[in-house]
Amino acid sequence: MNGRRQCAFHLRLTRAKTSGYPDAMTADPLREITKEEISDFHRDGAVLLKGVLASEWVDLLREGTDAAIANPDVMSENLGTLRVDQFPAAKSPALQRIVDESPLAEIAGRALGSAVRFYMDQLFFKPKGLFLPTPWHQDTCYYNLEGDALVRAWVSPDRVSREVSLEVVRGSHLWNVTYSPLAGRDPDLDADARVMLESARAGEPMLGVDAYDDWNYFSGVRDNSLPKVPDIEGHRDSYEILGWDYEPGDVILFHGHILHAAGGNVASQTPRRAHASLWAGSDVRYLHRVGQVIPDPRALYKYEPKSGQPLSEFPEVFPVAWSPDPAG
Repeated sequence: MNGRRQCAFHLRLTRAKTSGYPDAMTADPLREITKEEISDFHRDGAVLLKGVLASEWVDLLREGTDAAIANPDVMSENLGTLRVDQFPAAKSPALQRIVDESPLAEIAGRALGSAVRFYMDQLFFKPKGLFLPTPWHQDTCYYNLEGDALVRAWVSPDRVSREVSLEVVRGSHLWNVTYSPLAGRDPDLDADARVMLESARAGEPMLGVDAYDDWNYFSGVRDNSLPKVPDIEGHRDSYEILGWDYEPGDVILFHGHILHAAGGNVASQTPRRAHASLWAGSDVRYLHRVGQVIPDPRALYKYEPKSGQPLSEFPEVFPVAWSPDPAG
């Protein structure tokens, strides 16, 4: 397919360590992303792309998620029955290869209509048994990023039914609101958190590179000046909520600003493993958030980024992963 694929740092390393898979796996989606699907993404804030990943990528995703689940580190956090890992590709060659070589970068770029840079990834794991719901939230407030061209690619090696899959509030990415995170220490109740918040307001990083030695969702401090997420679950009839039955090989694309959750209170005989990668388009800039909850990518800290700097000013950290064909 048209477009230019930019190889990232880890190509030789990941190929060496995922030797059960061919050196040349297709970087193209199995089919073109349609104009209607792109339109749905921009209008609704999310879209299910059926059958776009080849089976070898699904197999590699299964290998990578299982390896990451078996090797928790300081960026792994258990939230009830949900396990969340930040930056799992950094410890899983298989996931790193998916980030570097799979069709996900092109799919994200096609949806945004621009070149894209990989920002970070997450792993979500729910073991078999009772799946508890993931509460409604917005990702924007968790990262030091601003800009409209943010898209997540959510994939799983498992069949995931609508009742426990990702769901979104249709169109909420267009509300132009940044909500307060659900996690983080509350400065209204925690004196140390108030000190951290004041330091952040004076320009100090809320979470420094030392967060990679000792981190959890309450390492950062909540910004209570932001509005709280509406009670969507208690008023579901007041919102248009989208959700899908998911099959391996599908990709759910959702906008970085959209309100989303996952269903639960359902007993499952199989686990749910999912990987979400965050891709940034041309307008995305660094933003020093006083209420940051998740650390910056480790390699970014040495550059001491300032609010307003485009990610393109840090090509060593955020190389172009995919760009459109120069001819359009």
